[in-house]
Amino acid sequence: MLPVIYSDDFLLHKTGMLHPERPERLSAIANALKTAPWADRIEWQLPTPVVEREPELLSAIKKVHAPIYIKQVEHLAAHGGGYLDGDTPISAESYDVALLAASAWLDGVDRVLASGEPAFVLARPPGHHAESDRAMGFCVFSNAAIAASYALKQPGIQRVAILDWDVHHGNGTQSLVENCQQIAYCSLHQSPCYPGTGEADEHGAYDNVLNIPLYPASGIAEYLSAFESQVVPFLSKFQPDLLIVSAGYDATAADPLASMNLAPSDYGTFTGYCLQITRRIAFGLEGGYALKELAESVVATIDRCLNN
Repeated sequence: MLPVIYSDDFLLHKTGMLHPERPERLSAIANALKTAPWADRIEWQLPTPVVEREPELLSAIKKVHAPIYIKQVEHLAAHGGGYLDGDTPISAESYDVALLAASAWLDGVDRVLASGEPAFVLARPPGHHAESDRAMGFCVFSNAAIAASYALKQPGIQRVAILDWDVHHGNGTQSLVENCQQIAYCSLHQSPCYPGTGEADEHGAYDNVLNIPLYPASGIAEYLSAFESQVVPFLSKFQPDLLIVSAGYDATAADPLASMNLAPSDYGTFTGYCLQITRRIAFGLEGGYALKELAESVVATIDRCLNN
């Protein structure tokens, strides 16, 4: 069985007509998983309600985000919503939904550490562009960084790695973890592309950052070369007690917000490389905006976890 942590409440984060980061993303994935050949091997799990872990959850978020920014998100939502930045609209429910999404990522960590096997967090809004004091690029709270910080407080966890295979560089995640010796961050991303960060010569305070910029139109050949020559050696050398994957699926050829040439099945290949490093993997959804290919890519990820 593979846990998928999901709630229909994640659909309540409304971004407006025609916005790429829309509730239908999660609906498409959930429907695809429920009709997959191995659907009976998925354990659907509701995230822990915010009220049940509020002190712990808010503490984890405040380890990453400035209190004034958290209050800004809460205030804007309480007044009906608006824009946190030009790309990041929120609705009246978005603050509560963003808290629940962060809770779901913590649940993903808990499940993986308890079982030693992968889990998938099917939540929104995404997080890897959010910085300490501002939203950015559809992202509200930096879920991967929050989850990594939380994991380091758990018994026996000394090192956490984050692999970000979203097509856009996770500028927020990197900025929040690059000065922590116990966290490694690795990103493969299209360059040039939004947000214009993630240079290959950035290595973090402890050689704990590996950025792999890839040219537009790169496909499976370029990604395989990067995984074999850079990603796997970097993560294996770090020897993480937990691997968190910022699982964005916007490098498919069909995605409207990038210019890469992956097929959905390629994400199964990437997952296979991750499983060579450890089976203690918490996957969490980031980007991916072509609904059919997004759903097929998540299916490929979970298929490899179940059948590797």
